[in-house]
Amino acid sequence: MARTTPHDPPPADPAPADAPPPLYRRVADQLLGELRDGTVPPGERLPGERRLAEYFQVSRETVRQALDVLRRDGLLTTDRRGSHVALPGPPSGSAAPLVFPVGARAAQPPTGDRATVVWETPPPEHAAALGLVPGRPTLMHHYTSAATGGNGRRTAVTSFSAVALAEVEELARYRDRADGVAGAQLRRAYDWMRRAGLTLHHRDTITLQPDTASVRVVRRVHDQYARPLEITDLLVDTRQGALVYEFTLPAAG
Repeated sequence: MARTTPHDPPPADPAPADAPPPLYRRVADQLLGELRDGTVPPGERLPGERRLAEYFQVSRETVRQALDVLRRDGLLTTDRRGSHVALPGPPSGSAAPLVFPVGARAAQPPTGDRATVVWETPPPEHAAALGLVPGRPTLMHHYTSAATGGNGRRTAVTSFSAVALAEVEELARYRDRADGVAGAQLRRAYDWMRRAGLTLHHRDTITLQPDTASVRVVRRVHDQYARPLEITDLLVDTRQGALVYEFTLPAAG
């Protein structure tokens, strides 16, 4: 049996099995989740350490340790211009996909941009649109965004159907992370649906809200079998914000 001399440090107590991971590891996991969601496209440069620290509400040293974890795992590369996403996927600058949710702003997380997921009972109109049994919970996505000064505020609430969660593996994984706290940008949700073999058909209804300066957009998405996939309810403050639609038409055959 080894003896401890007076000059040897005392043996470290083993960490409890249920101890939470260190803060930098939690930041690394959250950042990795957002990278996989397509918040920052492959090859794109990440925001600087100070901006990431503000976004995750941690110190720059914690951000630095989190980035080191992702670099060691080969998920980030760094050069004199900064850190770049090394995840596989379409390169930055390729044709932009249909962005989820409707009305979402730029890819990089600006001040005031927040997105989370939660496993809860959707509003009755969402449950009816998705064919869910009343009172049955499902995966829901909450998105809020405001420009500098709080202007141009927009909020979106999305509910996913049982079909979407059963057939789209990337969405199903979020059930265990649906705590309503951790950030969860799902900007590539429509790409995930297409990769699952689903042809997307969406219908947007746009209405002015009486006695307010807001526009309401309700998007319903279904697949080639007319099965509902998701419904999103978006409110846009039209005093400062603008809702932009972009369409890509197929070439004439």
